[in-house]
Amino acid sequence: METVTEGKWDGLPVKLNDGILQTLAELNFTHMTPVQSACIPLFMNNKDVAAEAVTGSGKTLAFVIPVLEILLKREQKLKKMQVGALIVTPTRELAIQISEVVGGFLRRFPQFSQILLIGGSNPAEDVEKLKTHGANIVIGTPGRIEDMFRRKADGLDMVNSVKSLEVLVLDEADRLLDMGFEASLNTILGFLPKQRRTGLFSATQTQELEKLVRAGLRNPVRITVKEKGVAASSVQKTPARLCNYYMVCRAEEKFNTMVAFLRQHKHEKQLVFFSTCACVEYFGRALELLVKNVPVHCIHGKMKHKRNKIFSEFRKLKSAFVHRCGRTARIGHQGSALVFLLPMEESYVNFLSINQKCPLQKMSPVKDVVDVLPKLKAAALSDRAVYERGMRAFVSHIQAYAKHECSLIFRVKDLDFAALARGFALLRMPRMPELKGKTFPSFVEEAVDTDAIRYKDKNREKQRQKQLAEQRDREATRPAPPRKSFVRNKAWSKQKSKKDRKRKMAAKRKQDEDSDVDEADMNELLNDTRLLKRLKKGKISEEDFEKHLTAGAEEDV
Repeated sequence: METVTEGKWDGLPVKLNDGILQTLAELNFTHMTPVQSACIPLFMNNKDVAAEAVTGSGKTLAFVIPVLEILLKREQKLKKMQVGALIVTPTRELAIQISEVVGGFLRRFPQFSQILLIGGSNPAEDVEKLKTHGANIVIGTPGRIEDMFRRKADGLDMVNSVKSLEVLVLDEADRLLDMGFEASLNTILGFLPKQRRTGLFSATQTQELEKLVRAGLRNPVRITVKEKGVAASSVQKTPARLCNYYMVCRAEEKFNTMVAFLRQHKHEKQLVFFSTCACVEYFGRALELLVKNVPVHCIHGKMKHKRNKIFSEFRKLKSAFVHRCGRTARIGHQGSALVFLLPMEESYVNFLSINQKCPLQKMSPVKDVVDVLPKLKAAALSDRAVYERGMRAFVSHIQAYAKHECSLIFRVKDLDFAALARGFALLRMPRMPELKGKTFPSFVEEAVDTDAIRYKDKNREKQRQKQLAEQRDREATRPAPPRKSFVRNKAWSKQKSKKDRKRKMAAKRKQDEDSDVDEADMNELLNDTRLLKRLKKGKISEEDFEKHLTAGAEEDV
């Protein structure tokens, strides 16, 4: 099924609840997006839905509205511990956003309660919240939801709570699988009742996703929602109002160019991607130093309790920088994305256009680029924390590069390590397997003893000095290894050892030849031993044992 229909909410074939219409009006959602107009009637008519639509096309309302409508139409009111809807999403941030949208509607429907189950919070607290307040709508990430099903020993019976489930939603299902949640999803599906409505929403369709559709949905209606003006032969995988750009620059100029670009767009909200958590820590702190009067928030997967708080703070700001990029040009809004590529990576543009249906436009070079790398080097010289973050970032970047999915274009062997190290403002090259045995004449190390660089944090430096002193003491008191003693004139070369082995083997052969026991006698002895073992284990009778022995003796006669 394909549709590009848009219209007002009262144009739906099924009438929405007045409370929902009033909330939509308050949120200034006057018109439906195509995915909403396609999915909502099907959901409300008890159909399973598998929808493919680009990120930012309004998928959240496409399932939140039917969820509420279905729960409102239940004959029996949901009790406190009865779960009527379960919404599973791949990331904490997306779960938080969905929870906020649901919360906006629930102000008019206080009979329903919801709970957010995501990592970064204490699972024991989630258990107590569920036991105390219950939840009719559960929104969360797969790992934490799965964990709640295993908490019966703590007095929480989620298996019984979901027996009343009316709707299951798997949002961004392609990412759920890409991020390795397949096992958790299968576990969760195993606890849910078969008689339910299921909605699966994704930006792409894959073979793995097709397996999930077959496992979790019953005769689903398949929907592909296309952006207006996009030809059927080339379905664009990004929102129509998202302008994708790329810029080619050398490795040592990439960070300088990015800083110049961000300085020229201070008034806008910017989201910046880096390849690894270590790069986020290093370059995020660098932006705090180099882009003045702008709040910078760093967020990555290794953060625990801080991550949700930082994300909430970023959303409240009018302008800021953060390392995660992607959630822009949503629900009809304008947005832009810019990727920096090395000259050897420019063929990636064609790959994205042809294989991913994601065309990119080349952006004109950024003007007034200033070399900020000396400032970053100075920061590393004055604070060991900056120096170490830079080294970790460089190593992690190369390791991530080696694992790039598009390995035909992004090849480690093509990297100019010296230029890359200059772009990271490193003081020296780190020790790592990828650099072993290589020399870098074009990289000039700073004439400084990096071991002497101190932490600005006095407590941290004090702890480091203590550890260094303990290490020196251990080395001073460690006994010297015993010296190997050699007997003068004793042959120890491989050649001599080989001759010794040959001599021993020859002596053994002579001993065997002089022995009174021949090979036939030895084989007979072995056979008799095997028969005796079988007799002791009860595998043969005494009669069989005697018979075999006699047969052997007769053969010898």
